[in-house]
Amino acid sequence: MKPTDEPLTFNEYQNFTGTTAVYKGKDTTMGTEPHLFGLCYLGLKLGGEAGEVQEKIGKMIRDNGGQITPEFRLALKKELGDILWYISEIGNHLDISMEDIANTNKLKLQERKLRGVLHGSGDNR
Repeated sequence: MKPTDEPLTFNEYQNFTGTTAVYKGKDTTMGTEPHLFGLCYLGLKLGGEAGEVQEKIGKMIRDNGGQITPEFRLALKKELGDILWYISEIGNHLDISMEDIANTNKLKLQERKLRGVLHGSGDNR
């Protein structure tokens, strides 16, 4: 299949990521040990990708005096895409759609905004 840059919905993207996922425990069912292994693997890799974003930002500050170049923007876009891939696959692993993830987060933020608690810390503020 030839690569395409056609825009995707969240759920179309999630269906696509499922076709590119290769890791131990990918196709196991909930409640089994391999399922837990797959989820742990995805979570650890998600953290690693977030670390790569932090590294690139740190190097941009150190090496480029904080200047955001087109090359930096492209490199960060690719790392953010890797993060999105792992989020999508965690959703696939747990049978949670990307659309559901996005809508749940939107609702959480809307409720916090209404209560005036967007700032601060803690999940249940």
